[in-house]
Amino acid sequence: MSMINWDEFEHIHVIKRLRHILSSWWSVDVVFTDERGQLKGFDGSKATYTNPGVGFVFGKEAAQQNLAEFVMKTIDDLRMSDNKFAIKKWDMTGWDIGVFPIMIENDFMGTVVAVPFFRDSNSPVRLAEVRDRLAAFGATAETIDKALGKTKYLDESDRTHFCEIVSLVAEEVVTLHLEITRREDRIRELNKELGSRYKYDNMIGKSKPMQSLYALLDKIKTADSTVLINGDNGTGKELIAKAIHYNSVRKDKAFVIQNCSAFNDNLLESELFGHMKGSFTGAVKDKKGLFEIADKGTFFLDEIGDTSPQMQVKLLRVLQEGTFTPVGSTEMRKVDVRIVAATNKNLKEMVEQGTFREDLYYRLNVINIRVPPLRERKEDIPLLAEFFLQKACEVQNRTRVTLTKRALEKLYDYAFPGNVRELQNEMERVVVLAGDETKILPEMLSPKMLEAGEKAKVQGARLHGKLKDALEELERDMIREGLRRTGWNKSKLAKELGISRAGLIMKVEKYGLDKRKITRPPGTGSQTGT
Repeated sequence: MSMINWDEFEHIHVIKRLRHILSSWWSVDVVFTDERGQLKGFDGSKATYTNPGVGFVFGKEAAQQNLAEFVMKTIDDLRMSDNKFAIKKWDMTGWDIGVFPIMIENDFMGTVVAVPFFRDSNSPVRLAEVRDRLAAFGATAETIDKALGKTKYLDESDRTHFCEIVSLVAEEVVTLHLEITRREDRIRELNKELGSRYKYDNMIGKSKPMQSLYALLDKIKTADSTVLINGDNGTGKELIAKAIHYNSVRKDKAFVIQNCSAFNDNLLESELFGHMKGSFTGAVKDKKGLFEIADKGTFFLDEIGDTSPQMQVKLLRVLQEGTFTPVGSTEMRKVDVRIVAATNKNLKEMVEQGTFREDLYYRLNVINIRVPPLRERKEDIPLLAEFFLQKACEVQNRTRVTLTKRALEKLYDYAFPGNVRELQNEMERVVVLAGDETKILPEMLSPKMLEAGEKAKVQGARLHGKLKDALEELERDMIREGLRRTGWNKSKLAKELGISRAGLIMKVEKYGLDKRKITRPPGTGSQTGT
């Protein structure tokens, strides 16, 4: 059962009308609590109450805690009886209040609390009791007089109508929650469809960075422009190059791959452009170059940043004019080839340093694709790990294995400098070491991953000082990491953390974790905003 989004209820017309009726007829205020009795959808600085005494009481942390204990005890009593709600005296204030459970699929999810009123009579004894309780909390005489003036006596007839209306509030909360849940389920289903529709070849991932990548690939599939792919080693640059080719108009023609760092200049020139018989020792016959083989198709030049300045000149000519000359030939040849280049280096910096030609850089960088490293899309780790485990099991013809939750947590803690390739190697390794086991335990993972997990637990942890400061530091780190992991999706992160979106926004402001502040380059001026 998904958590209730308490912030929604303040803005729902039906609930607002029901609360208005309770307020105008009996001066009763309505608040919500979660299953632990904690106030929800509550902002003491913004909330307005019909009875000023309610606002005063709920502004006290001790009163909120006492209410939580009162609500939980009331719910326990209701579980032992056939009653659907309870009207009881709240001893801390002397008021009577109504506690109406919010039940969803037989699970207790929270309560609607209606406060304050008198069930029997507003006798001098009861009035004096409330006066004493509010005074003990530090309420002024004026606040107490207004609070007592607003506290109504509900006779049996009034209580019947009152309970019906508050019950309707609880029912509307349930209805709304189920509606939101159905909507979220539908969105998840649509996202699955979207993820499938935009899945290219063997690329796997439904994280926001990967969805953005799929969307970009979809936009360029009808184009014929040169593409430059930037990304760390092991991120899958070759998979993207294949996706570009096999989703383009050239898909029925050749897809040729060459790693530019694999050969020295002479051998690379021969591989790329071909050579004539007798052009050098060992050239016993004419050989077609890869550019000629790739004619009408796509040529993937991997590690383009490793080419020499001399080779860069020759590549530039092919890109600009579509012409080249085989080694040992005087005859120029023309080809129609789409170039997709890839590098793990910063070509712009290399241009500034004079190690990479500026004209070639701009010729290659017509469409730029940045492949996100695995550390920026950790939510894809379960999908990738499951895929690699299944693939390794099929290769070894063994029973399928699965990751335990604790093993998956270790993978999350690890930074994966080797990216997807490293994760694939790790999954192949654990399948071999698992033997007859069907569950992958943490201790089966590589020592480096276990060490990283332990380091992540204690890194920066406060072992001395005040507990409050240590908890705030932990909270700040969790929110900062969560914001980055979810792409600054506050609704998603709030749900993960089990707090309201409004509460998360307040904490983001408190800790200065606004996206523009975190991502702002050093030395720039301050910015504000949410």
